[in-house]
Amino acid sequence: MNREKNKTRKMTTMALLFALAMVLSFVESSIMPFFALPPGVKLGLANIVVMYCMVYLGFSSAVQLSVLKGFFAFLTRGATAGLLSLLGSVFSVCVMFALKKTLKDKVNYYTLSVFGALFHNVGQLTGVSLIFGTAFAMYYLPILAVSAVVMGLVTGAILNVVIPALNRLR
Repeated sequence: MNREKNKTRKMTTMALLFALAMVLSFVESSIMPFFALPPGVKLGLANIVVMYCMVYLGFSSAVQLSVLKGFFAFLTRGATAGLLSLLGSVFSVCVMFALKKTLKDKVNYYTLSVFGALFHNVGQLTGVSLIFGTAFAMYYLPILAVSAVVMGLVTGAILNVVIPALNRLR
């Protein structure tokens, strides 16, 4: 009975995290046009949920959430958006997991967030390169790298504030 309860709890937690990621993605897409940033530059609010999932539920749960996000992007914005969302999110989770595994408790949310944002961009540019059959898209990486550092610090700060509050709810 306990095992069934744990499975149900994990499934409902994942469903809530997925719903939260979708709401944050919607909110972000609603407010970002007001900032007039270069194409591809965004805050990454939904990735805060993926980071939380990776830190507290583990790598496989974060990958599952990334796949769900990619599928949602596919359903709502088309195949290209779905592929880019999936690649960006999976690259990001893999790098954050590697950092967490190698640096253990020495890594903070700012570092995870900045590297997660950077490799999210690398994953998306890799997807664009695959679609167009040329690595020309990688020339855009310096612009996205600068934005990844800035936005990664912002989302890392948000995560630093949110995690203690969420831990009190556990």
